[in-house]
Amino acid sequence: MIDLNVGIGKITLVNPTMLAAGIMGSAASSLRRVMSCGAGAVVTKSIGLLPREGHPGPVLAEVTGGYLNALGLPNMGLAFLDELEILSAEDERKPIIVSLFGDCPEDFVELAEKFCQYADALELNLSCPHAQGYGIEVGSEPAAVEAITNSVSRHVDLPIWVKLTPNVTDITALGQAAEKGGADAVVAINTVKGMVIDVESARPVLGNVFGGLSGSAIKPIAVKCVYDLYSALTIPVIGVGGISNYEDALEFIMAGARAVQIGSAVARDLSVFEHVAVGIDRYLATKGLTLEDVVGVAHKSY
Repeated sequence: MIDLNVGIGKITLVNPTMLAAGIMGSAASSLRRVMSCGAGAVVTKSIGLLPREGHPGPVLAEVTGGYLNALGLPNMGLAFLDELEILSAEDERKPIIVSLFGDCPEDFVELAEKFCQYADALELNLSCPHAQGYGIEVGSEPAAVEAITNSVSRHVDLPIWVKLTPNVTDITALGQAAEKGGADAVVAINTVKGMVIDVESARPVLGNVFGGLSGSAIKPIAVKCVYDLYSALTIPVIGVGGISNYEDALEFIMAGARAVQIGSAVARDLSVFEHVAVGIDRYLATKGLTLEDVVGVAHKSY
């Protein structure tokens, strides 16, 4: 068996798969279940300072190649600390990455200070496309990305990951801003803006009118973003977007990702983490390679 341990800064994963933020990340019980299904780490649902109910329904629509969602960052706010206290105390747990959102550097700092005791790393959600005042609205400008990242990195002694939006002209500018602000890694990508209309009613299907597209349809976009970021940055890149099997994961790794996050595929098969890790192991064994040999290998052909 190939050693699939991978280091992302100070964090070591037993394999390069993680649960992505936004699915099964709202309770200690569901996060524990994902860990038991083979994920190398878990990322929580994005948490803000105050509870949010999210957008009115419908909030999810299945479309060709994935899902369109406009949940609106629903979360329990600081009450989530109770869930993390339970999970972080368990002996057999995997690394816990807490996803945070806010509308200014001060919000992110306050959240980071409250959650750092239960987290192995913090993921700053600067990329949600459908929550007014948050996500992409504070993370689409490099100056804002740098300011928020810098504020958090100066106040907590934890690895800081920044989740980037693809809904910009140049994602590398955002990645460079995160690196300059002190990020330990970037995560690419969040969902892609989109909408769907019901032709019988001639109305948008989602209650929020538009949402974020996830699933296999966005994988080529995400792979290209990872490829570009790998060339532009010195910090690790974590790939996410449309991964459902080991070949998908290897595409991201070959593009330059040190690890990957899986979201939409979990809805169909919670064993996807184990399947991906086993597939990568077999691929590497067949080729006589290590995981490190494969990271960024697609760049070496040009």
